[in-house]
Amino acid sequence: MKTTLKLIAILQFIVFILLLITCTSNKNHSKMTERTTTTLFPKGEKITNGYFTGNAYLKPLLVRDKNNDFVMGNVTFEAGARTHWHTHPKGQVLIITEGEGFYQEKGKAARALKKGDVISIPENVEHWHGASINKEMVHIAITNFKGDQNVVWLQAVSDAEYNEPNKK
Repeated sequence: MKTTLKLIAILQFIVFILLLITCTSNKNHSKMTERTTTTLFPKGEKITNGYFTGNAYLKPLLVRDKNNDFVMGNVTFEAGARTHWHTHPKGQVLIITEGEGFYQEKGKAARALKKGDVISIPENVEHWHGASINKEMVHIAITNFKGDQNVVWLQAVSDAEYNEPNKK
């Protein structure tokens, strides 16, 4: 009888240890999953300037100052969100940090974008960029100034223009 009770106690202890290990492993797996899906910078504030279709958010990272003749911001586009057509008098650089989207220059086919892509936009090139229809996209935008101007906003990207690259 004593041997049976000891055996039951040992088995209960082993089950307890196994449950503890499993719970710890699941917590670590959750933490690892969290880290891989967490964006580099906070989402920022919703952009309400009227030059975006859908929901886009801006987290300013660097303001223009005496040492830097550019601004830098983290822009999050929810699925389906995009800029209007626009130009930059002194160019722009986009660094895609999350998701999928598109970049299109006027008169050219849209280019699919994914995490790790870098786009160098020449000065005065009419273009738009944004998320795909099904996935959000996050990019860091580095926008140069020419005098006091860094962007010239134009007309909205039509649904037909936006839907074309999303078909593929």
